Amino acid sequence: MMEWVIANMAPLMFGALVLFLLFGYPVAFALAANGIVFGLLGIELGLLTPALFQALPERIFGIMANDTLLAIPFFTFMGLILERSGMAEDLLDTIGQLFGPMRGGLAYAVIFVGALLAATTGVVAASVISMGLISLPIMLRYGYDKRLASGVIAASGTLAQIIPPSLVLIIMADQLGRSVGDMYEGAMVPGLVLTSLYVGYVAILSILKPNTCPALPPEARTLRGFKLMLRVLTTLVPPLVLIFLVLGTIFLGIATPTEGGAMGAAGALILAIARKRLSFKLLKQAMETTGKLSSFVVFILVGSTVFGLVFRGVNGDLWVEHLLLGLPGGQVGFLIVVNILVFVLAFFLDFFELSFIIVPLLAPVADKLGIDLVWFGVLLAVNMQTSFMHPPFGFALFYLRSVAPSSIKTTDIYWGAIPFVCIQIIMVAIIIVFPNIVSYGDPAERARIEQQGESGGADLESLMRGEAGSSSDNKDSDNSADLLKNLQSNDK
Repeated sequence: MMEWVIANMAPLMFGALVLFLLFGYPVAFALAANGIVFGLLGIELGLLTPALFQALPERIFGIMANDTLLAIPFFTFMGLILERSGMAEDLLDTIGQLFGPMRGGLAYAVIFVGALLAATTGVVAASVISMGLISLPIMLRYGYDKRLASGVIAASGTLAQIIPPSLVLIIMADQLGRSVGDMYEGAMVPGLVLTSLYVGYVAILSILKPNTCPALPPEARTLRGFKLMLRVLTTLVPPLVLIFLVLGTIFLGIATPTEGGAMGAAGALILAIARKRLSFKLLKQAMETTGKLSSFVVFILVGSTVFGLVFRGVNGDLWVEHLLLGLPGGQVGFLIVVNILVFVLAFFLDFFELSFIIVPLLAPVADKLGIDLVWFGVLLAVNMQTSFMHPPFGFALFYLRSVAPSSIKTTDIYWGAIPFVCIQIIMVAIIIVFPNIVSYGDPAERARIEQQGESGGADLESLMRGEAGSSSDNKDSDNSADLLKNLQSNDK
């Protein structure tokens, strides 16, 4: 019996984690408890040494000293200040007036505002709640179908998941060991394509079923001509400037993501002051929510670190690699199975939990199969976006339900979300079929370094640990050092 337990420690540990999560235990504590219990069991069975736990303090300190994670509170604070200072309301009103004469105009306005909020806030809850409070009553008042209105609002809010500065991309970059700037740059085009698919769906629906999304009546379009143009300029220009301040400086290499987030937070405060909407109460609420979300992320990261340390100690990473590398179809088979797995798990776990539990297990296998990890991270981020939209557990649906009027049933929200979940799945397929849609950095430089890495034959992981490889597998130390230096500079 003990021999069987020792031989199957990794699957038992993973199964116990799933059991804890199904019972509803907090993810951070379920991860940490599993790691500690199975670590002690492994020590008792002689599979592990007590010295394993001595690495924990250093790893936890490494989390606290991780500069990349500083971007999370900055971007969260920026989004909350902008959302609570009324930017979403102004944008929806202005773009609604601009697209009002068109069938589906309000739906287009919600989608475009969702994309703009995503590029300035990066917080799904803020986007969905804001647009649900502001636009949903207006859409219902002018005869929009309940399901379409609900689906458009929930789906547009989830664009904050994939369009930079997305919080999930920061975490994904940290877990994959890649640059946040590369993740942002790689996700920009897929985010815009997904937004276009939403617009296309509404356009098709406005032709096939015009009664579901009528145009605004003339009496509702209060702004015309010069007044409308002035409103567009004064409302759209400030957030667009802020987007460039944050993302433009990151893409151009002028600022790191953390510095960009700090500039964005300062810019959000300036915009709120300019609109005379900054108050001590608003500031306090934004800081409290930012502190809670940041603590939530760090606690899950600490728990996943404990779990990951023990899981690797019992050769869990080798067990996962053996399962996934043995799949038929090579890269394509791996990608199909992984995306189905993430899609199913998204019914029960949110993107934070998926990022900290699943991604560290999948990344080494993807790397061994020759899959670019930035591309892989963007693909998983698009897939994880469905975790907000899955009936019946999607968080975006819960956020919308909390602010929707009683005339909208929960089933209306669920049915409205399904077409947009299908669009998100189509977007996953598009990224797999057209991988170049995820582009970042200098393609020629990336190709050169990848070619050098293939010809060098050096085990990068061993180099990073400072371990010596066999002479037959490695080139001379100068080439290895140059390769490592090039790869590190490319990540930066």
